Amino acid sequence: MATARLAPGVALVTVPGQGLAVRTPDGEFLRVDTGTAAPDAVVERLTRGHGSPGDTGAQVPAQGSASVGVGPSAPGTPDAPDGELQRLAAAFDSAGYLAHEGDGTRGPLAGRTVAVLGDDVLTEPLTRFVRAEGGEVRRAKRLTDLPDEQSPDVVVWCLDSRVPQGLWDEADRLPADGTGWLRCHREGTTAWLEPLAAAPGDVTSADVRLRRLAATPAHRELAAYWAGSCTDDTGPAHTAASAALTACLLTADLIAWAVGRGGARRLRRVDLRDLTVDEHTVLPVPAVAPLTR
Repeated sequence: MATARLAPGVALVTVPGQGLAVRTPDGEFLRVDTGTAAPDAVVERLTRGHGSPGDTGAQVPAQGSASVGVGPSAPGTPDAPDGELQRLAAAFDSAGYLAHEGDGTRGPLAGRTVAVLGDDVLTEPLTRFVRAEGGEVRRAKRLTDLPDEQSPDVVVWCLDSRVPQGLWDEADRLPADGTGWLRCHREGTTAWLEPLAAAPGDVTSADVRLRRLAATPAHRELAAYWAGSCTDDTGPAHTAASAALTACLLTADLIAWAVGRGGARRLRRVDLRDLTVDEHTVLPVPAVAPLTR
């Protein structure tokens, strides 16, 4: 019989004068109707693990309910304390609050292939974080290094410099082929993290550039800077701390995309001097017909 224990992030709380409550991984507190079972016995059962809960007629709490209850006894089930504990364990199991010995751990990026391109100071921590979340990482120098027959689910390109003109033009076409596209780069003391594009019509790097040019009165100067009409960048380059923060934010974007919570159209800026982060909504630029005379 498999051992069952509280799932990661779930805690039992003994509330003075109120009995037992469960804190869910999301931070919600639910009261537990322990029936005739003593709260201490419930804690003992669910924290020490005394076998599989089984199917004993436990009442399954509705999503978002305020309690974990015990339903009527199943036919032939005695109302002894052990039967009550068994039904409580089954209720916790049905609600997803129990983990079982031998359960495999699958991170949110399990089954996803992430191609990582760019500068080592950023790609190395990002690679570690993606693998820690269950993703498979492929390192490459260029998009052409990735075999067509093994297309990744998403491409992440990280630069510790400004983006050379035209470098990301080909990658901007990835979402149209069903491949996710995430990127970041640095301009002076600012790291720019652009939103993940996963489908046609999502925000690309070209959209971000047009929006940034439209938002500044120094658009001619900014365009010349991007084109390389400037002196060499003297830094400061990413530190270990700023690179780790940037990689964490990118990993969070990948996780949100993988679990279906993607689509946030936000352009984030990381100040490398004090590691503050701010964000701004950015929208795709509609295609327009060419001018005719």
